[in-house]
Amino acid sequence: MKLFIKFDFNTICKKVLETKLEELDIKYRILAFGEVELLEKVPSEKYEALNDALNSYGIEIVENQKSILVQKIKDAIIDMVFNEDSTVNVKSSVYLSEKLGHSYGYLSNLFSEVTYTSIENFIIIQKIEYTKQLLLTTDLSLTEIAFKLNYSSVAHLSTQFKNATGITPSAFQRIISKRRSIAQQKN
Repeated sequence: MKLFIKFDFNTICKKVLETKLEELDIKYRILAFGEVELLEKVPSEKYEALNDALNSYGIEIVENQKSILVQKIKDAIIDMVFNEDSTVNVKSSVYLSEKLGHSYGYLSNLFSEVTYTSIENFIIIQKIEYTKQLLLTTDLSLTEIAFKLNYSSVAHLSTQFKNATGITPSAFQRIISKRRSIAQQKN
C-alpha cells in the first residue's frame, strides 16, 4: 500500500526544533521561521548535542554572518512561495528588500556568491516544487495554480516547469494518475 502525504515544511521543521530543544532542556523562543533565540547560555556539550540532533534531520545551525543572511533570504522566499495566507503581490525583489532591510542588489550578489545560483533560480525552483505539491495534493487546475503563484500565464508556468523537471505539468499529472491507478489495482 502506498500513502500520498501532504506536508508543511515549516511546521515539520518547527516541531523538530521544539522537540530537540526540549529534550536537551534548553530554554528558547522561536522568533521566526529559521530563527530561534536561546534564552540562556548553553554549555558547549549541549550545543554540540543539539547541532548533531538537528543535522540528523538535515537542519543546520548557521553561524557565519553571510550564511545567516543567505538562509534568511531562502526562508523569506520559501515563506513567500508556500505561505497561502500571505499572497505576495509585489515583485520578489521589493518583497525581499523590505523584509530583510537590504538593497536587492546586495542580497542578489551575496546569494550568488554563497550559493552559486541566483535568487531568481531559487524562486523558480521553489515555485516548481510548490506546483508539484499542489498537483499531487489538490484538485486545482494549472490556471488556478499559475494565478496562485503570480505567473503571468499558464504557458509561463508550463515553460518553467518543463525547464526545471524535463516534463510538462500535464505529463507530470498523467504520471501521477497512472501511478495512483496502478497502486489502487494492487490493493
